[in-house]
Amino acid sequence: MARLDEGRWSSRPVALVRSSCSVLCPDQGLARRRTHRTAWNLSLSHFLLLTLTACTCFCLSAWAQTTDVNDVHVQPREVEKPKEAPKEELVTTPGGLSARVRPLKVDVDLVLVPVTITDPLNRLVTGLEKENFQLFEGSSAQEIRSFSSEDAPVSLGVIFDSSGSMTSKMDRAKEAVEFFKTANPQDEFFMITFSDEPETVSDFTNSVDDIQNKLVFAVPRHRTALLDAIYMGVSKMRQAKYPKKALLIISDGGDNHSRYTENEIKSLVKEADVMIYAIGIYDRYASATEERLGPQLLSEITELTGGRAFTIDNPNDLADVATKIGVELRNQYVLGYRPSKVVRDGKWRKIKVKLLPPKGLPPLRVYARTGYYAPVE
Repeated sequence: MARLDEGRWSSRPVALVRSSCSVLCPDQGLARRRTHRTAWNLSLSHFLLLTLTACTCFCLSAWAQTTDVNDVHVQPREVEKPKEAPKEELVTTPGGLSARVRPLKVDVDLVLVPVTITDPLNRLVTGLEKENFQLFEGSSAQEIRSFSSEDAPVSLGVIFDSSGSMTSKMDRAKEAVEFFKTANPQDEFFMITFSDEPETVSDFTNSVDDIQNKLVFAVPRHRTALLDAIYMGVSKMRQAKYPKKALLIISDGGDNHSRYTENEIKSLVKEADVMIYAIGIYDRYASATEERLGPQLLSEITELTGGRAFTIDNPNDLADVATKIGVELRNQYVLGYRPSKVVRDGKWRKIKVKLLPPKGLPPLRVYARTGYYAPVE
């Protein structure tokens, strides 16, 4: 019970805080004023800090928006791009033959025409001069601007028939290596043998011994894919080192197992800058149709390129004929001219070489390419 001032006790409780001091003492009021001032100062500091931060953000944003993007320069790291290999294109000849090859740009501002001259006895005629030749493209006479007859290095491919039809002729056919006795030291060679399919048995080499050693192991067997072998030989010539290129075919001329047709191969060799020679070894009494047509096939293909085909009835003559071809390759005339009308339309241009022989000579025969395809660009 609480005691009243008058000395009586009351049953109601009295609040101790109010009863202890109903009015703040001076020290407590001062402390409270200091607390309020401190809180106000802190609030003011926070307000100023927030205001300063907002102003800073606003200024940065405005600066970023007004700054010209062209004033910012980032130097990219230069990376050397690898050189792209020439893309391969699908080339289709007029005969329908398709091959995937790298595009070859040919500048025919100067057309070079190799020419071989022989007498009625099939002997090589040398010693002629520029004035002894006339050259036509179509019906238009062309001025011969260059003339030479030097022995230039040759890239030569031998296409050797090792099919079953060569069984009785194989030993003599191998004597064709006599051809290499006329070789220039800088000449390069490769060899392809064929039966059911062609096979490169020797890549480009300057060694005649390499070719001879490979020829020793040729064994006659199976069927004959002559046209496929010619296609492979022409394609291989794209790797040749020298501008003067030739193929020598040693075969009986029969074909019974090729994927490519005769017309396709004729179109191909007309486009290729490769002379083709052939030594045909034939049976006098051939029973198969392809063997009977062999001489005509080889003759037509070789004449399209400015080369020619030699027919051998007696295999003992093969070495002499091979030597004659080697000498002929090194004693050709090369005529150069610039077409009077250059039209880059990709069409066939027919070439004709006429001879003006010196007086006193017998009738002479001219072997030269029959034309070329004009470029399209």
